[in-house]
Amino acid sequence: MNLSQIELLRVLQETNLNLSKAAEKMHIVQSAVSRQLHLFEDELGSPLFERQGKKLIGMTTLGLRIMDEVAIINRAKTNIQNLAADYLDSNQGILHIATTHTQAKYFLPVPIQRFREKYPGVKIYMAQSSPEQLIAQLHTRKADIAICTEKVDQETDLVIENCYEWHHALVVPQQHPLSEGEITLERLASFPILTYSFGFTGRSNIESAFKNKGLELDIALAASDTDVIKTYVRLGMGVGLITAMAYDPKADWDLVARDLSHLIPSSKTKIAYLKHNYLPLYSQHFIAELLLAAKDIKC
Repeated sequence: MNLSQIELLRVLQETNLNLSKAAEKMHIVQSAVSRQLHLFEDELGSPLFERQGKKLIGMTTLGLRIMDEVAIINRAKTNIQNLAADYLDSNQGILHIATTHTQAKYFLPVPIQRFREKYPGVKIYMAQSSPEQLIAQLHTRKADIAICTEKVDQETDLVIENCYEWHHALVVPQQHPLSEGEITLERLASFPILTYSFGFTGRSNIESAFKNKGLELDIALAASDTDVIKTYVRLGMGVGLITAMAYDPKADWDLVARDLSHLIPSSKTKIAYLKHNYLPLYSQHFIAELLLAAKDIKC
């Protein structure tokens, strides 16, 4: 048994047991992959994979148990590499951030700018996707840090830090009936609603607020991108429920924003990363910049 064989198991899992793709990632020929697997199984005295001819179609019970240990070994290897790199030069490296469109556009510019001034040698890669995909990217080590509102609380193997609290706002065109007067959930429910897709930007809190009042939402359009919502509000398709920080008085001069903090529970944006995962010093300092920027937010 050697580290190359253990790494091969990890790569096979990552490529859905595709031998040719695993060989390509390992920079070896496919026959060498098959040989290493057979050697490993012979040493253990039991098959790790279910086969259909030469094709791998699944893992045995033993294989699944061993993959849990492979994940631990791979994490330790990555931690060792990160520790060594940090020791040699803590001002160089790559920071992978997974986040949603809303966080990327409206929250992250300030902390990223401050961080870049202090760590110009660190490259930043940002992936924007749904909260479920962000969490998956943490587990597959495609992201070091995730920043989002939904879903992360449901995970038990993540370190989670509250970043900032925010609330929703109503946006409507000028002269719209909801641009004036008292705003109630009943009034809102009488109009088509344009808001976030399920799992994005506090949508669950919106649903809960209306459900608790026994009101049904008429969702005319749902999107993950706040700018898309505002575009269709301008077209008169309905009223928009967005995060308050996404309203810019200058850019959105043609829209009226109304505070909904008294109607819809506040939401919390969180920072998440894997437990037992060594974060380089620059990653720790980036988190500090996020928390510092969060203090300036009033939404």
